[in-house]
Amino acid sequence: MKTVKIGDRLVGDGQPCYVIAEIGINHNGDVGIARSLVEASAEAGAQAVKFQKRTLDIVYTADELARPRETPFGKTNGDLKRHLELDADAYHAIGRACDDAGIDWFASCWDEPSVAFMERFSPPAYKVASASLTDHDLLRAKRATGRPIILSTGMSTLAEIDAAVEVLGTDDLVLLHCTSTYPSQNEELNLRCIPMLRERYGVPIGYSGHELGLATSVAAVALGACVVERHITLDRSMFGSDQSASIEPQGFGRMCRDIRAVEAALGDGVKRVYDTEKPILEKLRRVGLNRDAA
Repeated sequence: MKTVKIGDRLVGDGQPCYVIAEIGINHNGDVGIARSLVEASAEAGAQAVKFQKRTLDIVYTADELARPRETPFGKTNGDLKRHLELDADAYHAIGRACDDAGIDWFASCWDEPSVAFMERFSPPAYKVASASLTDHDLLRAKRATGRPIILSTGMSTLAEIDAAVEVLGTDDLVLLHCTSTYPSQNEELNLRCIPMLRERYGVPIGYSGHELGLATSVAAVALGACVVERHITLDRSMFGSDQSASIEPQGFGRMCRDIRAVEAALGDGVKRVYDTEKPILEKLRRVGLNRDAA
């Protein structure tokens, strides 16, 4: 099974799970909140934080941007979307915060000019959102950077994933199993797809979750996920479409702790008697009478 190097870390079988704290747009356009989320993610035990970058006039139609929408940031959907987009100065500040915290950072770019924008920051990888899996021109633009690609597979058929993998190739590729509902119902997580995808594509497979709770994301690691991505927020009651499906810092820390516990517990699959068991063996082992020999 291949491994992928992201920053200074290897991702894949036999490597520690690479935990991504999806900040996304939960910063609400505030660099101070973004920095606080970076710090909280690092303290919780994540290895990376992830943002989103869009060129609004490409991603949205004029009618969609003009659609009335009452928010703290204006009266149209465009007012909201423009407020959520961070500029180069903001990302430079975020980059410094990530360096100080010792955590990787990168973004889901939703269009090709956004990839060009992000290239100035030399990210260690690019994320492809599930919504962009069928945008082959965008896939090619990200692959052309030569950086590792992490591809979410929510709301996608196997045929669509096959086509995306054909475009990207399997070198430096990580696939994330995902269900694209916010929040997702446990009955629709279908975690057994993780080993299926691993066998089908021969690349590291992770999990991007939007469910409520932590146990199912930890279970994904037991099923072979070598990456776990979950949204993080300072407060789930904050304004924002992703806040309610996000995890607050204390919960994110518990998830990271439990992921490490599961990794330690999985072991190597070789049955053995541990030295710590031997005193118990000598005290409690029962040996029945061999009546055949008698």
